[in-house]
Amino acid sequence: MKIASIDNPVRASWLVEQGLRLDADTYVSDGYQTRKFIESLRNFRPLSEITERIFHPGIFRRHWTTDLAYGIPFLGSAAIFQADLSNLPLITSRSFNKRPQLRLEPGWSLITRSGMTAGRVTYARLEMEGLACSEDVLRVVADEEEISPGYLYTFLASRYGLAMIKGQVYGTSVKHIEPEQIADLPVLRLPQEIEFTIDGLITEAMQLRLNFNQGIVGATDLLFECAGLSDLATLQWHRERDLDFFISGANATSLRAMNFSPRAQRIISRIQERPHRTLAKICQGGQFDRGSRFTRVDSDPEKGFRLLGQRQGFWLRPEGRWVALKPAEEYMVRAKDESILVASQGTLGENEAFCRAIFVTGRWQRNYVFSEHFLRITSGDPEIPGAYLFAFLRSEAMFRVLRSMSTGSKQQDIHEELRRDIPVPLCTPEDRHRIAEMVRQAYRWRDEADMKEDEALALLEQAVRKAAR
Repeated sequence: MKIASIDNPVRASWLVEQGLRLDADTYVSDGYQTRKFIESLRNFRPLSEITERIFHPGIFRRHWTTDLAYGIPFLGSAAIFQADLSNLPLITSRSFNKRPQLRLEPGWSLITRSGMTAGRVTYARLEMEGLACSEDVLRVVADEEEISPGYLYTFLASRYGLAMIKGQVYGTSVKHIEPEQIADLPVLRLPQEIEFTIDGLITEAMQLRLNFNQGIVGATDLLFECAGLSDLATLQWHRERDLDFFISGANATSLRAMNFSPRAQRIISRIQERPHRTLAKICQGGQFDRGSRFTRVDSDPEKGFRLLGQRQGFWLRPEGRWVALKPAEEYMVRAKDESILVASQGTLGENEAFCRAIFVTGRWQRNYVFSEHFLRITSGDPEIPGAYLFAFLRSEAMFRVLRSMSTGSKQQDIHEELRRDIPVPLCTPEDRHRIAEMVRQAYRWRDEADMKEDEALALLEQAVRKAAR
């Protein structure tokens, strides 16, 4: 709890500066103290003076489609933080054309403006060019004659920018931020060579992230092509529905109609026409089960481990939760290198993470531990590496097959018996190696992008400390 007192007073002039807001958090929060600190450094400019626009497109009627020929990928306020943008919902081209402000351009700073996560910052990446984005996201467009977009983003995403932005959030049950509330936000100006260096690092990170997305999508497409299953790479799941079908030979394994979906069965049958091996056999000697449960005890970052759940596991830069772990617990929740983690608990909404896959290697394998809600898949056969399996399991075809194996009532799980028999196509050893290397290189690019963004933030932090002396 923070308390204003005689030793730490709230001055009348502050009320005027904050538009006569009477909520205490505005004046005793880190945001207001940070604002005063940046202003004390003298060399700052209001955000409105160094930007072309700060805007959101406003509320509009959304019409959805499932056909890419008639739609535009749509980013919600959570999706802008996703690493893989290949599975976004589609709004109709007509809806998009009626509201051109929905369109994103690379380099814009993006700020969530509604809900419990209001005030989080990211940037529009190269792969976001031309995509539609929700009215729940503020667009901050830098005036490139005044400031570099990469530096502006880095300042807004730093602990200084975040504190000031979140200090402007208003509302009780539903939080909001409006453009005019951050228009006078003080942005610290640094020597030109430092700003250009930071901008260059963010520009390089943007290119690396584009390479990452193209790499994993390309690996999946190549796998299906080499396996003679190119039709599955362009699967149009919603073009037909599972209506009026019957089965024979049902047993106690499952009596749920969804587990016998004709569309999913056709995908499985199509893979079984080619050389293949079941997922359970590939994972013999590896891992093919859910993670272990453990008592979650919060910890300081210096002594704890950053735990990721299903939601944040798909983020570009997850924040996680710092928890304390015993040595035995750490072994249970840390993923092995080249593990595939499939979100295995959830609901069947089209935009839910349930049955989507992530790949754990490099910095993620070293820096994070993962909750028990992931199905952990690790190859036990060195001839079928985890990177190759991920290229297969991340596909739309496998997402639909895994969804068809759902069991449960409200919270779904993936049926333990049915998932064992998922067929995995076997390309030639040379093709398997080539596909696996494409995935590994993509994740090296992702790690390098993370490091460049970290370097940019470190340069900013160092420059701020120097300016404060």
